[in-house]
Amino acid sequence: MYKHERFYSCPTQVFWCCKALLEGRTISHKTEIREVRGWRLGAIIHRLKASYGWTILTEYRGPDNVAHYRLSPDCDRAKLRFPPSARSLGEGLL
Repeated sequence: MYKHERFYSCPTQVFWCCKALLEGRTISHKTEIREVRGWRLGAIIHRLKASYGWTILTEYRGPDNVAHYRLSPDCDRAKLRFPPSARSLGEGLL
């Protein structure tokens, strides 16, 4: 039987996503596949927005409307809340 956490995004993917957004990068599903072999970027972004209050902008590009995500420029990084696997990223922001 699967462990409960196996149904969610890998902690490494969540950390990567948070770090990439904090670095000012615009990321897409293709970027996630290439860099961390992930496949749950949409779910991670949704959780960051809904559960942690991140202001993430979404832009749909190309004929297939591929979502590209970036952190809003007016986001107060010092007030960001982090998922457990990415909490260490917030320590240097205060």
